Amino acid sequence: MSVILVLLGVGLLYFGGELLVKNASLLARSLGLSPLVVGLTVVAFGTSAPELAASLVAALVGNPELAFGNVVGSNIANLGLILGGAALLSPIRAQARFLRRELPFMVLVALLMVGAAWDGRVSRLEGAFFLVLMVAYLVVLMREPESSEVLAEYEAEFGSKPGFVGRRLLFVLLGTAFLALGAAALVEGASTIARALGVPERVIGLSVVAVGTSLPELAAALVAALKREGDILLGNVIGSNVFNVLGILGSVALARPLSVTPGPTVDLELMVGFSLVAWAFLWTGLRLGRKEGVALLLFYGFYLVAIF
Repeated sequence: MSVILVLLGVGLLYFGGELLVKNASLLARSLGLSPLVVGLTVVAFGTSAPELAASLVAALVGNPELAFGNVVGSNIANLGLILGGAALLSPIRAQARFLRRELPFMVLVALLMVGAAWDGRVSRLEGAFFLVLMVAYLVVLMREPESSEVLAEYEAEFGSKPGFVGRRLLFVLLGTAFLALGAAALVEGASTIARALGVPERVIGLSVVAVGTSLPELAAALVAALKREGDILLGNVIGSNVFNVLGILGSVALARPLSVTPGPTVDLELMVGFSLVAWAFLWTGLRLGRKEGVALLLFYGFYLVAIF
């Protein structure tokens, strides 16, 4: 029964995320937001909605290690599994702005998460700080001048016509409902399996829950890679990693302070390490080729073996 709950939860999270991302993006465009802001915020944050739902439910039902592990594991999966898999399909080219601002900010956010967890507790004050920093990041993004390349990629992915606002809003609400139901099923099933097998909930959060909640990012990244839309792909991965820490961990800690393993744990060190490796790979020629993609996938495979 627990396995069925996990599979049901993953399925609901995937379809809920797909509904939410596409329709929230088109709704945002109909309200006048630029494709750049939509791509780095609505699309990226929307694909992180399963992580938010699963982590919040886990924290509220008394599984802080599962909630925290989900955020860390999802960020590692985004860089190792998703970015590596996308690069294996098609080399990814990056604009200089990703190297100049977005990737360094992602690394900074990862380091802030390490600092917050250092004493074994992520407090409400730290959660509030993360949320304030996220708002500041959004303000900076909204002041960014529009790029014709980003506009073309956005229209290729989502189309140029936003459509009927009421219909989009209805699908956004439906996607949100699927996410809530999927998160509850996934957390309940994964927690039951962990207790039955004697596997720490942290490990389940870092692996099963993290990969399950990252399915929307994986789907979006693979489609973007096949269409050679590097800016949307990188914006989705980087924006998701930023939102996972600032938006999700911030919201969860504000709702309920988290007790976690103190100190610089291996999981957090690996999250920072994957961020630095991805930055270094992209720095060499503004591209992420198939060799780098294979390397990221191998690193992620070794990581999964190690945590089990």
